[in-house]
Amino acid sequence: MSLSLTPIKIVPGKPTDRNCFVVQMSNQLFIQLKIGEHRDLNITLGQKTITTTIQTVEMAANELILPANMITDFCLPLQCYKFQAMYLADSHTLKLGPVVGLLTNFTSIRQENLHFRSIHTFCEELHHCITEQGGFFYVFAYEQFLNEAYYLMDGKWLPFELPLPDVIYNRIHSRRLEQKESYKQFRSRLEQLMIPIFNDRFLSKWEVYEQLSNERQLLAYIPKTKLFSKEHLHEFIQKYETVFLKPIHGSQGKNIIKVKKERENYYTFQSSLTSQIDTVGEGVTLDEIYQLVKPILYNQIYIIQQGLDLVTHHACAMDFRVLCHKSLTNQWKITSTVARIAADGEFVSNIARGGTITRPLTALGTCLGGKKALATLEVLKELALETATVIGSNSAGITGELGIDIGVDLDGRIWLIEVNSKPSKNFEDDVGKIRPSAKAIIQFCTQLGFETKPLKE
Repeated sequence: MSLSLTPIKIVPGKPTDRNCFVVQMSNQLFIQLKIGEHRDLNITLGQKTITTTIQTVEMAANELILPANMITDFCLPLQCYKFQAMYLADSHTLKLGPVVGLLTNFTSIRQENLHFRSIHTFCEELHHCITEQGGFFYVFAYEQFLNEAYYLMDGKWLPFELPLPDVIYNRIHSRRLEQKESYKQFRSRLEQLMIPIFNDRFLSKWEVYEQLSNERQLLAYIPKTKLFSKEHLHEFIQKYETVFLKPIHGSQGKNIIKVKKERENYYTFQSSLTSQIDTVGEGVTLDEIYQLVKPILYNQIYIIQQGLDLVTHHACAMDFRVLCHKSLTNQWKITSTVARIAADGEFVSNIARGGTITRPLTALGTCLGGKKALATLEVLKELALETATVIGSNSAGITGELGIDIGVDLDGRIWLIEVNSKPSKNFEDDVGKIRPSAKAIIQFCTQLGFETKPLKE
């Protein structure tokens, strides 16, 4: 869908009385919006609609003067705003937006200048992005939904009872929290209110594997994978010599185990919980390896995956993170690609585990050469887009953002390692700069917000 939106500046006006709902706009804006002869106009912001009377006056072409009481009724702090606008002729409604709520988890204690942990700077980035484009952004915890949220003003996040959003972006950090009954009740409330939420939940590694392995064109890029068991450990270690055990609900490289057969009856295993390599000497069986590994699993469901000999960067493990976003035309596009270099002693490259990032072409060039590096990067990007399309089409709910992790082995073969529905938002450089990924998120929010019909009062 291609949206036809008009940027509008909202200016608070002095009402003649508390029940004043006379809205002033320029003749140019009146004509541009194609309002026609109707002077009674419904104005919708977030999920609230107020009936007003239009008065055309001489003023700036893109301005709309709303009485201060109307801005208060819309549950907005009293100040000037920039919004996108769309006139819906069939209902004589001017829709302003988008109002975007970012859902995350934090201690719901009313305070000024709250800090949102690992996504704090990212929240500021989204605020500046939507302010520049037109719209309103806030952050909330689901426990306080409808009661309190936080908006940024003068560098501080301030608590306020803010309007219902047009769309919600889910950045909850905890898989366990998404399984709580209170969260499920919150989700049911959103369905009743018809408020779209995207990146609705964390993805299971096994769920992702099943979806991708059903696509014939992707099979050659997927490492062999099964649900973990003692039998599959025996099968995989004999076949591949190195295997990885990963929790299906894990993230950020946590709780991953690497088991390697050095030679007959001589094994090593390493957990991402520690950088120490535990060596098990000759004469120790795989059954004993299984007993050593089992306590680390904590009764979680794990997958076992074929180990890969991936290219390294100065002897450090390396993979590639491709960030993909849905575009306004509902197609997936790449907003960033980086090479992730593992910290010394680590076998996972996650930033949360001390990894660093560098330019992908530079990293590939050091191990493949310039010409092959360029060709490999192109295939890598094509694989990421194909993967995003498959996951986005087959996963329940709305998916607007995915982080695709890809590896390249010593023969130059490309492997699909992992798909993340809530990719890291760490900053390495250019703090304060609005990244393409943030712009893509706000554009997707705008599309969802203006496609959704407002509730009738």
